[in-house]
Amino acid sequence: MSRTQPETHESPAPYDVHSAPTLAYGETYRPARRVTGVVLPRQGAAKAPVPAPADGRAARRRRARDAARGDGSLRRLVPRALVVAFLAGGTTAFVAKDKAVELTVDGAPRTLHTFADDVTGLLAEEGVQVGAHDVIVPAPGTPLTSGEEVTVRYGRPVLLTLDGHRRQLWTTAETVAGALRGLGVRIEGAYLSAPASRRIGREGLALDVRTERVVTVMADGRARTVRTNAATVGEAVEEAGVTLRGQDTTSVPATGFPRDGQTVTVLRITGSQEVREDPVPFAVRRTEDPSLHRGTEVVAQAGAPGLRRTTYALRTVNGVRQKPRLLRTEVVREPRPQLVRVGTRPRPEPVRGADHLHWQALAACESGGRPDAVDPSGTYGGLYQLDTPTWHSVGGEGRPQDATPGEQTYRAKKLYARSGPNPWPHCGARLQS
Repeated sequence: MSRTQPETHESPAPYDVHSAPTLAYGETYRPARRVTGVVLPRQGAAKAPVPAPADGRAARRRRARDAARGDGSLRRLVPRALVVAFLAGGTTAFVAKDKAVELTVDGAPRTLHTFADDVTGLLAEEGVQVGAHDVIVPAPGTPLTSGEEVTVRYGRPVLLTLDGHRRQLWTTAETVAGALRGLGVRIEGAYLSAPASRRIGREGLALDVRTERVVTVMADGRARTVRTNAATVGEAVEEAGVTLRGQDTTSVPATGFPRDGQTVTVLRITGSQEVREDPVPFAVRRTEDPSLHRGTEVVAQAGAPGLRRTTYALRTVNGVRQKPRLLRTEVVREPRPQLVRVGTRPRPEPVRGADHLHWQALAACESGGRPDAVDPSGTYGGLYQLDTPTWHSVGGEGRPQDATPGEQTYRAKKLYARSGPNPWPHCGARLQS
């Protein structure tokens, strides 16, 4: 009986899973080549009858040759079948490890194949470095399955000044509009220092935002309400159509930031100045003088008042006169002090028999009532025209015209007590008048 020979194919070489290429975005997975066409002989199959050869010896040789050929084919088929089984098992394990995933990094998606077990391994495999402010979905460490979508959004630093308040924050938004939307900031009618469509790079951005606010301006008896994103109260007042002139001001600082719902009052101010001059009182300075009798004061220098000039600011606010405000004070003329000599010398004892006389009448007759009077010859001086020797005889010192009026009168009384009215032959009778 004859046997049909099986169809054989060359077995492929073993496949190395560690050197498998990562497919580019858009490609699909292609499994390893399949081993086909290996047919093993059926065991126990019935043999077809073979016609008897005409020559018995030739038939025996042919049968022996066929049997040897069949044994050799079987020996060759067994190891080939084992190789095919090994490759089929390795391909199955390779297919189970390989996963098709979509990785999106900062908005750029790509589809790839990976043998990583989790998200952390995938990012490390692709060289994607992440930081504390980056967002990874699913979270690092999450197991991967085929068809998984992994998203990485990088954090970007933003120095935000929002309505005058500055703060440092991080955002994963890629545009200014996205960042503000994530913060819940309305950009309709707002001022933005950068366009809403501007992309925010990894280095970050400094952003100034002024949202739209409602401000009421009270001026000249009218209320004007405006919607504004002005940076200062002064700008909001201008947008309301109100002009400040001269000393006009606002109820809040014009450089301040206008708040939503704020009412700003414009103060119309007119101003002038007023100058007032007031006297400055002089001081009185007293010094003791032992040459004067106690109770006697002599003004050595008359005092004179000074002059002070004061300037005030006068103003009206919305027609109402305000309290004058002191601007400056200056002393135009210094006051001159008054100097007074105060006597400390003990008073002399009364001169008995002379105190009741009219000494002023005698002085008026002798010297015209002048204590420093001196006659044309220079011999007699003072109120009572005494010569120097006579003056010394009654206890006087120096010249009579240099003594005080009280001292001269006292010495004249002493002279009268000693000599009567004789020292004054022409005017002595006046003492009794």
